[in-house]
Amino acid sequence: MSDSWQARVANALGPTRAALALGGGAWRVRAGDRDLVVKLGEGALDEADGLRHLAGVAGAPPVPEVVLAEPDLLVTTYVRQGPRTTAHEEALGWMLASLHSAAWPEWGGGSSFIGACTVDPAVAASAVVFYEARLLELARRCRLEDLVSDVTARLGDLLPPGGPALLHGDLWWGNVLWGADGRPWLIDPSVHGGYPEEDLAMLGLFAPVPERLAGAYAEIRPPDPGWEDRVPLFQLYPLLVHAVLFGGGYRARAAAVARRFA
Repeated sequence: MSDSWQARVANALGPTRAALALGGGAWRVRAGDRDLVVKLGEGALDEADGLRHLAGVAGAPPVPEVVLAEPDLLVTTYVRQGPRTTAHEEALGWMLASLHSAAWPEWGGGSSFIGACTVDPAVAASAVVFYEARLLELARRCRLEDLVSDVTARLGDLLPPGGPALLHGDLWWGNVLWGADGRPWLIDPSVHGGYPEEDLAMLGLFAPVPERLAGAYAEIRPPDPGWEDRVPLFQLYPLLVHAVLFGGGYRARAAAVARRFA
């Protein structure tokens, strides 16, 4: 651990001990009688704000409590984990549906980061304006602007009905923790106002969404007609993020999805 940030945490919370590297610039530490996670890097204040927003929605998946937030440092409570169960999956479906059932006043806004990738947090007047701006900005950075612009020109016909919901915004399986308390927890959000289908599509990008989870979600929020056809459309955003960060196969996958909807 770096003495500089360890001293900052100790000054605010008391002496820390039993530090364990978790990867990704994060450590598990003990401070007083609490197990905490210390995370370094840009976007700490945005992440803290996102966690607080998610925590404020009744029935939504629980998130770690923000203990300390500074521009490059975030301290949250540690979530004790257990084996993943079907009960976890079912609960995640119900809880995500509760999160997405809470109305949100604006398209966009929220975090300036998704993982290590910067995004524009500007509020947009409509869903078309928001998704067009976000997709094109990322496409420019991975040289797919011409192809993606053909998709954004059709967004008025492609997007579903409905107003914005508060989204986790970076909902892949690595950001879901299977709590030892039997509840599914969420970490590392990139919150903004958008379509609930965006969160669900991202969840299915790298591994299937279990039928039990999808069924529980649909009990509270039945999917809009045509949602299955829109899954790849909403996966274009995280694929472009990965293309910006890593290039290679992610850029090829993003291009293939864009051609499908161009």
